[in-house]
Amino acid sequence: MRPLRLACLLFCLAAPALAAGSQNLVNELAVRVVNKSTPELCAERDNVELDFISPDVRHMEIQATHPAYIGMINTDRWAPDFSACNIPHGEGALPRKTFYESPTLWLTGLTDPDFWRPANVPIRVGDHVEPGFNYIQLWMLSRERAEEILVMYPSDGNWRIRPLPYGDMRWTAYGSSFQIGPLEMQEGPGGARPVVAISDIAFDPAKKAFTLNFKRGGSATVTLKQVDQDHVALDVSYSGAMPDSLPFAAMRSMYTNEGNSDVARIAWREKDGKGWGESPVLSFPGALATEVWAGRNASSRHNLSAPDMVFSHFQR
Repeated sequence: MRPLRLACLLFCLAAPALAAGSQNLVNELAVRVVNKSTPELCAERDNVELDFISPDVRHMEIQATHPAYIGMINTDRWAPDFSACNIPHGEGALPRKTFYESPTLWLTGLTDPDFWRPANVPIRVGDHVEPGFNYIQLWMLSRERAEEILVMYPSDGNWRIRPLPYGDMRWTAYGSSFQIGPLEMQEGPGGARPVVAISDIAFDPAKKAFTLNFKRGGSATVTLKQVDQDHVALDVSYSGAMPDSLPFAAMRSMYTNEGNSDVARIAWREKDGKGWGESPVLSFPGALATEVWAGRNASSRHNLSAPDMVFSHFQR
């Protein structure tokens, strides 16, 4: 693994640097990033949490980019690791329903009876309304096969995205998740969890856009802006400020140690800053940042192909 580690040390920050170069630096807005991450032994529990807070934000961009070492991966592990966990778990296929289909785009839903919150968020596509799913999957046609590029959890407001498989790879892993909208804590199995409570969702296939109406009021539109074999980008716009000064977004992930993690390092850029700040994820002090990168500089035994995450383009 030594060549892989060296390559990461040299090139892992290339993705956020490129994003910064395309941004309008005059209009960019600094937001407060609060680190609520805690140590954890269980690799299947999301113990990493970054909250994004600003009363002024009405727009941002979220990217998932292949890690710099993606072309060096020969094998990957994606099976869950419950070796240090005391949480119940099971396996089994869930029934899937396709509720929108075109020659190049599909939207499917799954219902999981063991999910910690009920599947009661209505989802509308045109005149068709589904009463609810625990998972929504967005698929697109690429290189003559269907590729899942996005999964959304309407019950608690979590999202995951991933680029198209790199090069000749047949598959790459999901990694960190994120939430969009007024973030609050609600009780669940094992204690309180961060939730974005959504009243209903509408999907516009022509624009590839999801409109989320929040139970606390207001809405957000999440548009699939670009997807290719390098990255996937979502454009997010808000109808107004979050109620009660709640975070407008959050990133969640897992970290037990650097060799078993989906995210291990944070890099951030401050407005008018002369360079990037960098920190291990658990000791990240928080920041007033215009751009945040979260990823790995070293190989992990789990989900090695999972993408880095970039949060940027914060604007009024």
